Amino acid sequence: MDLSRRDFFNLSAGALTGTALGGLAGLGVSLAPTLARAQEARIKHAKATPSVCPYCSVGCATLVHTVEGKIVNIEGDPRSPHSEGALCPKGAAIYQLHINPNRATKVLHRAPGAAEWEIWGLDRAMDRVAELVKKTRDETFVERLENGKLVNSTTAIFSLGGATLDNEWNHIQQKLLRGLGVVAIENQARI
Repeated sequence: MDLSRRDFFNLSAGALTGTALGGLAGLGVSLAPTLARAQEARIKHAKATPSVCPYCSVGCATLVHTVEGKIVNIEGDPRSPHSEGALCPKGAAIYQLHINPNRATKVLHRAPGAAEWEIWGLDRAMDRVAELVKKTRDETFVERLENGKLVNSTTAIFSLGGATLDNEWNHIQQKLLRGLGVVAIENQARI
């Protein structure tokens, strides 16, 4: 094994730290008060706003801590009856999702055959989506089957909803999609 001087010092420091913490724990010394003080200092002047994890269908409660309108921490809400403040690895990474410099914040469009992305305004993008939905529905709408049965449907549009959408959004989405004749409506929580 080829071990550089730097690797040796890093390995030694890690081993000594682990030994020291293990020794303290073995003597019955509790680090809980120190951890509690560190936690309190981190969010002492922050405003806590209850929220919901944006991932799976469980809908774990979170507390979003802000200082002067800027998010400084996101953690599980201990008042939650089903998660009791615990979050899965995805939920625990919500803060990193928020501050990630690679997070998309603009509408990007790449025309068919194009090599480059183009930044579009939100109104232009929404108009384009509406135009394509209408075009697809008009081209594929079936009012009646061959046997005369009334179906009023299109099978060319599919909707995949997210599990963290609230009841109001789900109701509006269902009304819109059913009104368009969409039959393929699914939710990611079932997949």
